[in-house]
Amino acid sequence: MSEGRRGDGRADGDRGKVVGGGAVDAEAAASRFIERFAAQLVEAGMARMPARVFAALLSSERGDLTSAELGERLRISPAAVSGAVRYLAQVDMVSREREPGSRRERYRVRGDQWYSALTERDAMLRSWQATLKEGVSHFGLETPQGRRINDTLEFFRFLEKELGSLMERWETHRAQHRGR
Repeated sequence: MSEGRRGDGRADGDRGKVVGGGAVDAEAAASRFIERFAAQLVEAGMARMPARVFAALLSSERGDLTSAELGERLRISPAAVSGAVRYLAQVDMVSREREPGSRRERYRVRGDQWYSALTERDAMLRSWQATLKEGVSHFGLETPQGRRINDTLEFFRFLEKELGSLMERWETHRAQHRGR
């Protein structure tokens, strides 16, 4: 980084300047949020680039951006945007929408992506449970591995049961707190 540029692309002297009604401060705050939340997502296991793209979409005013806008905002290549969006779409955290009358796509994050991601995991939990049952049957409950596998199975059974109730409580909570 040359000429006194910081990691967020601003000159060192730009810190705290109010330009055009605080545009530099707002941009810097958004950049800090994106990088901080992305770092937390990375700590939780998400790859770095999808985490940054997700945080950028989440913090955008409308919740959607084009590939070019993402590249400019994050200072990343079109290939990096493409790979990140492909991953995020596969795990249902973003959707692709074609702009009417254009070949450009917009990438959108919904407000309920976490809810959707968790509820769509039901099928995965059931699949894991079926495999774990096979493991318990194969090894038997009298073996250490059979007991460990059974503990995992029981955890996923518990999680599946509680997840339905939790999602219902979330819907009630969201309805009560929407528009605060």
